[in-house]
Amino acid sequence: MKLYVMRHGPAEDHAPTGRDGDRALTPSGRDRVRSVARILVEQDEAPFTIFSSPLVRALQTAEIVAAVTKLDERVRGSDAGRASGATGAVEIRRELAPGGDAHELAFRAAREGRRRVMIVGHEPDLSSLVARLVGRMPEDGMMKAMVVGVKLTPQVPGVEGPELVATSRFVVQPKTLELTRG
Repeated sequence: MKLYVMRHGPAEDHAPTGRDGDRALTPSGRDRVRSVARILVEQDEAPFTIFSSPLVRALQTAEIVAAVTKLDERVRGSDAGRASGATGAVEIRRELAPGGDAHELAFRAAREGRRRVMIVGHEPDLSSLVARLVGRMPEDGMMKAMVVGVKLTPQVPGVEGPELVATSRFVVQPKTLELTRG
């Protein structure tokens, strides 16, 4: 399974309600997320499934990626997408709220045969997830709107070790809009 780990885009410092979970993306944050999503499309790395934290800034990020990548249209037009359980809509998952278990969500999606799954969440959880999967965190942690591509491959039967092996595929740096493989 191709896993795309994405931190939400830049958000306002304070929500009008005063609740952290209600903080929305800033206009420049929305633009940054759109730019990162376009890079994913250009590099043929658009997800079939997008799981999002329920917090407003993450959900807005996920919805922008879905719109830019034409998620619904691509899933409806793809046998592979539909066969992997993709719905064509952003799925809100509590496991991606701060302190949740994104690792278990990613592994469950792989076990279910999902393909091209994006998870949109928060720091420090996402840096911890990437480090747990590939053995190292992005150099400066997960910057806002950053995407780390990981491949989850089933372990060879009969071999001791984890059920899935993770390897780093690429990083999209949101400030420079560069995708670096490896």
